[in-house]
Amino acid sequence: MRALTAHSRPLVALVMGDPAGISPELTARLLADCDMRAAADILAIGDARVLATGAHVAGVDLDIGVVREFEAPSERPLLLDLGHLDPADVAPGAPSAQGGRFALANLDCALILAMEEHVSAVCFTPFNKLAMRLAAPHYEDESTYVADLVGQAAQASEFNIIEGVVWNARVTSHVPLKEVASHITQERILRAIRLTADTMRRAGFAAPRLAVAALNPHAGDGGMFGREEIEIIAPAIERARTEQLRVEGPFPSDTVFLRARNGHFDAVVTMYHDQGQIAMKLMGFDRGVTYLGGFPFPICTAAHGTAYEIAGKGLADPGGMRAALRLAAQLASPVR
Repeated sequence: MRALTAHSRPLVALVMGDPAGISPELTARLLADCDMRAAADILAIGDARVLATGAHVAGVDLDIGVVREFEAPSERPLLLDLGHLDPADVAPGAPSAQGGRFALANLDCALILAMEEHVSAVCFTPFNKLAMRLAAPHYEDESTYVADLVGQAAQASEFNIIEGVVWNARVTSHVPLKEVASHITQERILRAIRLTADTMRRAGFAAPRLAVAALNPHAGDGGMFGREEIEIIAPAIERARTEQLRVEGPFPSDTVFLRARNGHFDAVVTMYHDQGQIAMKLMGFDRGVTYLGGFPFPICTAAHGTAYEIAGKGLADPGGMRAALRLAAQLASPVR
C-alpha cells in the first residue's frame, strides 16, 4: 500500500465530541502527546471545563493556551473555549440532547474555520449518533450533517482506513439491513467506485486498486442465491473500467478482505455498513480511522465509538484517534 503524502505543519481543528463518553479523555491525551504535537499545530475546540475533566480522567497535565476567539497556535496547542457546557449538566455514560448539542456546536465551529481556510483539516473525537439525533433530529449521521452545513450537494461518503493495510468504502451506510438490497443500483455503485478512486488519488495513490464485494453469499453463485451480482454489480464494475479505473469483482465478501490484506488491492468497496466494518475492526480496531471523503478539506475521526461503558475510568485507548489526527495532518495543506 502506498504511503500517504505528508505535509509539514498543517493546522488541525481538534473537535471535542460527545462529553458523556471517552471524548474528553481522548482530547486531553492527544493534546498531551508529543508525537501528535509534532505532526500538526492543534486548535482544540470545546469547553475548558470539559477538557479539564478529561485531563483529570486521563491523568495528564496539559500545557496549552486558552482563547475565546480564533487564534492560530504556534509554540503549543490552543483550546478555543466556547464556554457552552458545564460537565455537571451531562450524566457520564448516557446519550443526551445536551451532549449532542455540545458536540455539534464544536463541529460547527471547526467546519466554519475550515471553510474560511483558517484551519486545514478537521479531526473529531467520537460522537454518539443517538445524542446527535436528540440534538438535530433531521440528520442520520455526521456525513449528512457536514454535507448540509458545508452546502455540498455532491456525494460524500465515509471511508474506513487501516493505514498501511486497506481502505474500505461502501455503497450504502446507515440504513436498515432489510432495505439494503433496494438501495443497490448501478448508479450508486458507480458513484462509490468513482469517489473512492478520486479520494485515494488525492491521498497519494497514483492508481488505486479497487475490489468490489458481492451482496449475496458466494457472490450469488451464478444466480442461485440472488441476481444482484449479475444484473447490477458486475455491469457497474464494467462501466467503471471504461473510465480507466482499476477495479475488479464482484468478490465474495467472506474472502475479499483476505485478498486486500495480502496486498492484492488498496481498497474494498462493500455494499453495506457491517459487511466492511466487521472485517476492518477485526483487523485494526485500535487504529482504525473513519475519513469523511468528498469534502473540500480532510475530516477524520477514530473508527470506534464513544465507549460509554468505560467513560470516566481512564481506560480509553488513544490509538485510533492518534491515527485519525495523523491522517488529517497528512492529507491537509498547511495554512498559509
